[in-house]
Amino acid sequence: MTGDPLRFTVLGSATPYPAVDNACSGYLVRGGGARVWVDAGTGTLARLQRHLRLDELDAIWISHLHADHTADLLTAYYGALYADVRLTAPIPLYGPPGTADRLAHFLTHTDTRSPVESAFAVEELRDGHRVRVGALTLTSRAVAHGIPAFALRVEAVGRSLVYSGDTAPCPALTGLAAGCDVLLCEADGPEPPAGTEKVHHTPEDAGDTAAAAGARRLVVTHVGRSLTPRQAVERAATRFGGPVAHADPGVTFPVG
Repeated sequence: MTGDPLRFTVLGSATPYPAVDNACSGYLVRGGGARVWVDAGTGTLARLQRHLRLDELDAIWISHLHADHTADLLTAYYGALYADVRLTAPIPLYGPPGTADRLAHFLTHTDTRSPVESAFAVEELRDGHRVRVGALTLTSRAVAHGIPAFALRVEAVGRSLVYSGDTAPCPALTGLAAGCDVLLCEADGPEPPAGTEKVHHTPEDAGDTAAAAGARRLVVTHVGRSLTPRQAVERAATRFGGPVAHADPGVTFPVG
C-alpha cells in the first residue's frame, strides 16, 4: 500500500505514571498497510482501540521492561484470549530478553503457567535485531538505560522514524538515528545527582542527539513532571536547529 504513508500516533507520553489526560509511553506506528504498537505503557491499550482492535495489529515492539512502557501488555493478554478478540495467530511481540517470563510471572495465579505464548509470539531483541513487518523494516539497537533496553528505527518507502525508548545519550542511538526524518526522543528532565549513573536524556541532550544524528525533525516525549512540555521543547531547541515538537497525546505525526 504505497499510498499509506509512514506516520505515528501518540497513544501516551507521560512518565512515570499516567496523567489525567495522558497515558504512559505508547505509539501506534503505521505505514504501507502495517500497524505496530510501540511500547505499551499504562493507559495506551484504551487509546489504541480508538484506531484499531488488538486482532488488527501486525506486531508489538517493546523498548524495555519498566512498567510505564509495558503494563498494558497484561490487560492485552486478557483481551486477546478471554474476551471478544479472535486471534488467528498469536501477535508477534518483539521485546527485551526475559519478556515472556516476566509476563508469565505477573499473569500466573495457579501452579500452571499462564499461556502467554497463546497471545504473543515473543521474539527477544538483541543489538542489531532486524525484522520486516509488512512494508516496515524494524531495526533495534541496545542503548544505555541500566537494564536491557533498545531504541528502534522504522523505515518504509524511503522514510525513517527513530524512537529512543529510555536511554542516556549514547553512540548507539546517535548512529541508529543518522539522517532520520523524525527522532522521537525522551526528554525526562534534570541531570541525575553527582555520582549517579545517567539513564535518561535531558531536553538539551535530546537536542544534541538530534543535531549529532542529522535528524530532520525532533519530537520530545517522556517529559518528566518537573517540566512542562513547552519548557522541554524550548530547552531542546537551544541545541537543535530543526523543527521541535512535543508528543502531545492523540496527535498523529507524519514521517517525512
